[in-house]
Amino acid sequence: QVQLVESGGGLVQPGGSLRLSCAASGSISTFYSMGWYRQAPGQQRELVAAITSGGSTNYADTVKGRFTISRDNAKNTVNLQMNSLKPEDTAVYYCNARKALTLPYWGQGTQVTVSP
Repeated sequence: QVQLVESGGGLVQPGGSLRLSCAASGSISTFYSMGWYRQAPGQQRELVAAITSGGSTNYADTVKGRFTISRDNAKNTVNLQMNSLKPEDTAVYYCNARKALTLPYWGQGTQVTVSP
């Protein structure tokens, strides 16, 4: 059973930065895609960024140019560097991992709050 544990959330002022990390309990090399989703109160969970095992990335239009996703297979981590944060980035951020023939794995979430 794979476990994903997020860290790095917190309270930050608009324009600030945060770095989220997702640590997997096993090798992430078996996941063809890993990513970050977020869910704000009263809204649906949405994709923020994803990265494939080959290093291809995909970003939501709302975060392009501000967020950067990366994966470190040696450390079994996926990171999300978030710069120029805006109040509308406030949400619970979830790590996600996908492999063939199984349901996706989810972390427990980490709160990101952007407020003056």
